[in-house]
Amino acid sequence: MLDRRTFVAAGLAAAASCATAAPVARPVAKKHLLILGGTGFLGPHQVRCALARGHRVTVFNRGRSGKGMFGPDVEELVGDRNGDLSALQGRGFDAVIDESASQSSAPEWVQRSTELLRERTEQYLFVSTRSVYLDTAAVPMTTAAPVVTRENSPVPEGRPLGYGHAKAYAEKAAHAAMPGRVTVVRPGLIIGPEDDTDRFTWWPVRIARGGEMMAPGDGSDHVQNIDVRDLAEFQLRLVEDRTFGVFNAVGPDGGQTFRRFLERIRAGVGGNAEFTWVDVDFLLERGLQPYGRELPGFRPMRGSTAGFGRFDLSREIAAGLTFRPTETTARDTLAWWNTLPAERTAAIKTGLGAERERELLAAWRARAGR
Repeated sequence: MLDRRTFVAAGLAAAASCATAAPVARPVAKKHLLILGGTGFLGPHQVRCALARGHRVTVFNRGRSGKGMFGPDVEELVGDRNGDLSALQGRGFDAVIDESASQSSAPEWVQRSTELLRERTEQYLFVSTRSVYLDTAAVPMTTAAPVVTRENSPVPEGRPLGYGHAKAYAEKAAHAAMPGRVTVVRPGLIIGPEDDTDRFTWWPVRIARGGEMMAPGDGSDHVQNIDVRDLAEFQLRLVEDRTFGVFNAVGPDGGQTFRRFLERIRAGVGGNAEFTWVDVDFLLERGLQPYGRELPGFRPMRGSTAGFGRFDLSREIAAGLTFRPTETTARDTLAWWNTLPAERTAAIKTGLGAERERELLAAWRARAGR
C-alpha cells in the first residue's frame, strides 16, 4: 500500500487545488481555520486551497498518516476524537471544518468537539452526506427532504449506526451545541484527482482505453457528482462569508444525463470509446448492483431514487457553489492516475473487468438478436 504522503504528492502536478471554476471577485477575509482530519481525500485539497486563499491552517488528527505532508506552513495537532482532545484545550479558531466524523461514532465525536470549541470559534462547518436523506424520491431534491431517524428508519438493536444515520445524528449534535452557528454541507459522490476509491476514476480510465464499452441503462438516467476541488472551495466560501445553514453539494444543477456524462468524459480524455447501452433490468438480473463495485456512480432514476441525480441547487449556487466541467475533472483525474505506480494502476478497485464486460455485451447482443 502506498504511503499516504507519497500518494497525495503523486497528484500535485495534475491536481492543482483552488484553481477556481469561477474566480472570486471580492476580498477574502483571512481566518485561522481548524480542520479536523485533513489527510484523507478531501483534506489535502481543503488545506492547499485554504493556504492559497491566504488562510492560516491548523489540522487535528491521529498523526498516523501523512504527517508533515503540508510542510511548515500548517500546524499539526495530534490527538484522538474517541477521547483525547487535549491538544485543542485552550485553543481558539475563527472557524472549524469537521471532515473526519464519518464513522458510526460520528455523533459522539461531534458532540465532544463542539462542546469543547463552541466558546472559542465563530462557526462550525460539518461535512455530512447526501446519504442522510430517508430517500431521494422527490424531483427535484432539496434540503427540505426528510432525513433518516431511528423512528422512520429503525436501527436493529445492538448494531452501530449506519453511515447515513451517523451523519444525521452528528448534524443534530452540532446544531444542539452551537445553535445558529453551524453550517452543514451534504456532498454526493466526491470525485477527482487523489480519490483512492476509484468510483469515478474507473470511467475515465475505461473510456480512455477505447473500443466498445458497456454503458448502463438507456442514457437518460441522471448523475450528480462533486469535484473535490469544487467542494473544498464551496466550504471555504461558506466560512469566509460566515454563511450558516444546510446545503447540498452535488453538481451540476439539476444533474446531467448519464449519456452526457460519458460523452463529456470522452471529450476530456480523448479516445475512440463507443458506448453500447444495456438495459438496467438486464444488468440487475446478472448481479450488477447500481452504485456497486461494477456500476460505480450509477443509479436508475426511478422509485426511491428518482431524484438521486436531480437536486435543485439554486440556494447552493447563490451561496457560492461552482462546478468544473466534467471534461476537466475527467482529464485531471486521468492525468493524476497516470502518475501512480504500475502496481496501483494494475489493480483498479471498481468497474467491470475486461472479460466480464465482453460476456455482458455478448449476452446483450444475443438477447437482442444481433
